Amino acid sequence: MNGAQDLGGQHGFGPVQPEADEPVFHEDWERQAMALTVLMGPIGGWNIDQSRAARESLPPAQYLSSSYYEIWTAGLEKLMLERGLVSAAELAAGRPLQPRAPIAAALSADQVGPMLARGAPSQREPHAPARFAVGDQVRTKAMNPATHTRLPRYARGKRGTVTAVHGPHVFADAHAQGLGEQPRPLYTVAFSGAELWGGEPGAAGLTVSIDAWEPYLEAAA
Repeated sequence: MNGAQDLGGQHGFGPVQPEADEPVFHEDWERQAMALTVLMGPIGGWNIDQSRAARESLPPAQYLSSSYYEIWTAGLEKLMLERGLVSAAELAAGRPLQPRAPIAAALSADQVGPMLARGAPSQREPHAPARFAVGDQVRTKAMNPATHTRLPRYARGKRGTVTAVHGPHVFADAHAQGLGEQPRPLYTVAFSGAELWGGEPGAAGLTVSIDAWEPYLEAAA
């Protein structure tokens, strides 16, 4: 999806300004926004890629004018509305307006920390050999899907070199559409700055690496 979230390489947004000693959360509500997003996934039946896709599909004006956890909250509201877990009137009122429908059990507070520490590995067992090997020259596809993708716009239609083969991982593009995991081989591909940005200042001598699933790639001519 060519949404407002895909800012890499775009002009007009200024430099990244890291915050010294940045806290994990700036306000208590941000902590709550993350907790609700984590807890509601199992209840609502959506996966992490569907959650990302919900945030990416927000209107660009809303996305660009919102803070990080405001975007998380808006994405969660979108997912809950789509599945009938909340109504627009309830969101506007900030409280339930009708009896709650039965839902799956949520995680208890003492389960959240261990669950986040475990993570959710996306690597899967191989069923077919990887098409590419380390050192192969590849080109990313010039694609503009209307749905979720992890291939950034600045790296589409570009020539690079495979530097690592990671084996099959859950294919986010399919997973976000509810089409199952569809594991595909994942690669690290390195691109020169000149390939990505031509003669732009700072491109010379720069190397950028991205992780790319096999469906994003084709052999370079």
